[in-house]
Amino acid sequence: MSSSKFKGHFQSAVGPLMEQFVQEKQACGYRYNAQARLLACFDRFLSDEALSACELPRSISRKWTAKRPHESKSTHDQRIGAVRQFALFMCRLGYAADVPDRSLTARRTSSFSPRILTHAEIQRLFRAADQLTPTALSPMRHLVMPEVLRLLYGCGLRVGEVLHLRVADVDLERGILTVRDGKFRKDRLVPPALPLVQRLRVYAQVMGDRPSDAYFFPSPSDGPLSHSSIYWLYRELLLRSGIPHAGRGKGPRVHDLRHAYAVHALLRWCQDGADLDAKLPVLATYMGHQSLAGTQRYLHLIAELFPEITARTGAAFGDVIPRRNGS
Repeated sequence: MSSSKFKGHFQSAVGPLMEQFVQEKQACGYRYNAQARLLACFDRFLSDEALSACELPRSISRKWTAKRPHESKSTHDQRIGAVRQFALFMCRLGYAADVPDRSLTARRTSSFSPRILTHAEIQRLFRAADQLTPTALSPMRHLVMPEVLRLLYGCGLRVGEVLHLRVADVDLERGILTVRDGKFRKDRLVPPALPLVQRLRVYAQVMGDRPSDAYFFPSPSDGPLSHSSIYWLYRELLLRSGIPHAGRGKGPRVHDLRHAYAVHALLRWCQDGADLDAKLPVLATYMGHQSLAGTQRYLHLIAELFPEITARTGAAFGDVIPRRNGS
């Protein structure tokens, strides 16, 4: 949802500034849709509170940011964060605004670590997908799911990036995917390995001639497949593959196939003695990371999952794989 869809939705005394703030964020490359919706709710609250001046008084701001009954910490943090960023924007423009303290949204230390499937588990998962049969509700799942999973793991794509590929985005002659409007609102070109390109050619032939704007992996209604349909099929395939699942959000998640791609690529380079300083920028660009920081965390995963690799690379090349603070 673009900022234009919020135009006219901000009706309070600070509404025009909210609209300007959302436009600025989106101009900087952020989607900012969820935060814009939170600000729209905040704007209605300010109107109900009869805010008349272009300011954010502490009394009104803190009334909104107070924790609500049965509200989760993450939801509460999101509301506070949206108000804090907007208040800082107002202060930057010279308006009086109470800025919620940063400590109110202090990040909790997450103990979650992605579940990296082994190469053997990946192969079992692919075999299970290849054995799918069509159903009345999902008549093309046996065609779509094997290729979706292979793109997630074989190219490290995000689920949404795969599901929103159009026919025109998949150049099977040159073997290049165009991922449009990725996480940071940037397009990028992704060349899959030749065996995967050959599989996609077979899939495209089976699907027949289609308009260039058609979804490459369509739902039964010809729209994009939903994340939930992929999730539940993935759960079914994990079960068929004998891979235990700890529950929703606990892994292995569909998104962990992207993590597995990165870890397995880095692991292969470590074993081959490749120059990781040269390889990391390539991997970051391929995966659509905004900076190297997002890619470097996979080095920490390798250090945790494969300590023998860390020792080997450290002996040969020095501290290529950085240590975590306190480790």
